[in-house]
Amino acid sequence: MASSTTLTESQAQSTLTTSPPHPPTDDKLDLEPKATYISRDTGSSSSSSSSNSPPDPATATIDPEKQAALVQNASDSSDDENLVWWDGDDDPENPYNWPSWKKVLNSALISALSFITPLASSMFAPGVPDLMQEFHSTSQELAAFCVSVYVLGFAAGPMLFAPLSELYGRSIIYNITNVGFIVFVIACAQAPSMTTLIIFRFLSGIFGSCPITNGGGSITDMIRQDRRGAAMACFAIGPLLGPVVGPVVGGFITTGLGWRWVFYIMAILSGTLALLYALFARETYASVLLRRRADRLRRQTGNPLLRSKLDPGLSHAAYLRRGILRPFKMLVLSPISIICGVYVGVVYAYLYLLFTSLTPLFMEIYHFKTSYAGLTFLGIGFGSMIGVAFFSLTSDSNIKKKAAEEALAAEAEGRAPEGMKPEYRLSPLMVGAVVLPMGFFIYGWTAEYKVHWIAPIIGTVVIGVGDLIVYMSLQMYLVDTFTVYAASALAANAVIRSVAGAVLPLAGLPMYDRLGMGWGNSILGFIGVALSPVAWLFLRHGERLRKRFEIKNL
Repeated sequence: MASSTTLTESQAQSTLTTSPPHPPTDDKLDLEPKATYISRDTGSSSSSSSSNSPPDPATATIDPEKQAALVQNASDSSDDENLVWWDGDDDPENPYNWPSWKKVLNSALISALSFITPLASSMFAPGVPDLMQEFHSTSQELAAFCVSVYVLGFAAGPMLFAPLSELYGRSIIYNITNVGFIVFVIACAQAPSMTTLIIFRFLSGIFGSCPITNGGGSITDMIRQDRRGAAMACFAIGPLLGPVVGPVVGGFITTGLGWRWVFYIMAILSGTLALLYALFARETYASVLLRRRADRLRRQTGNPLLRSKLDPGLSHAAYLRRGILRPFKMLVLSPISIICGVYVGVVYAYLYLLFTSLTPLFMEIYHFKTSYAGLTFLGIGFGSMIGVAFFSLTSDSNIKKKAAEEALAAEAEGRAPEGMKPEYRLSPLMVGAVVLPMGFFIYGWTAEYKVHWIAPIIGTVVIGVGDLIVYMSLQMYLVDTFTVYAASALAANAVIRSVAGAVLPLAGLPMYDRLGMGWGNSILGFIGVALSPVAWLFLRHGERLRKRFEIKNL
């Protein structure tokens, strides 16, 4: 049995020079000072440039409870002194310690990708009438499906790309999916029939889903919990604003160049961003970075036993199987994941339901021209920007305030503070849950009574505010709850969200035709009212739900 004291640098080097079966030939080992080893008995760490204290969980890329679970899994064997960890609190290779410009650059590239792929979901919509005429089809359902099938791809892709990113890293998956997206977007532009177009749209949606799903995980990799809200709010602009801007841009492209050029221009934009990402973005996932460090140290020291502290000790095949099953486990076994998925699915479907009614409303009732009707989508975009500003200003400050209050209470009661709970993120949700249905009532009844066109636009602004706040609050709650597995949690959420966003809008026009704008939108508002207690449920009982239904062996 190993000594119970923490290994010093000299002890670690001595162990490395004698224990490997194939020691290096150099007289003096060039042991990288960033390696950290864990004592077999105490689990404490030693690094060549820091004190003999364990690494501070606050500086790790994994929250304490998840870190402890992973370390326990990684420490089941008897070679704990060979585990590689960060070199203290200020290790420059830890993405949490990257300089601000590097974090901003990576976040900006990921956010840009997450704007482009949702842009493609609706940018094609204004060209559908020309498409139907070219392919001699009059089916309204088929026309709607040409647009919504892309969002179905958003449901299929995350279940594969999220676990792959947690095995092989974020960057390589982004690069592969970027290429796949460009290929199938070009294929859409050259589609010889309606059937092939639908197939290529679905495949481009699968590859286009990666930035939306894995982007939240990438932000989590780099940004600490107390600053994550603002970063995630900026990232969320893309998935919500992209579908809003799409019809505006697509309308002008279709009018000037034809519907096929919508896809060509999308391919040019995507190709430019894909090249920039490949050149300038860096890997952010802690498990992969530590695994690379362990590989490097094995080559330098000749010690084949060195491995990452976060290595679960599984083969790639077994780890991939576990990763692919992870989002499904969350969908089935976690009430938090299920409830968040349903709520986010509803607000996401609301966005696409609005797309089905805005153009007919402003062209038929307010007699807007086609190009001007597309501009009415900007009301939702403006509201989304207000929602981003509100969430950015309140989320991080609120979680710090709640954590400080809890720390004071813990000190008064003589107990250890519990830190930043995920539930502290949910205060903005109370606002969004009220604002969202209000927007539908304003939009529906002002349109029903043909009030001046600015009135329903104001309603869409209010909807945009509420939609963004609800969406971001629940996404951040999932990220803070599942931390290291944030990408899988968002993938599980994306399945429900994308299916709802693809299927429910198909019922939009029939609903408005039967009930009218007033009662049709009132139904949507009443559904929002019925879901509003979710905010109270999570605030009061979220922690108990998390602990009672914690999923083992993720």
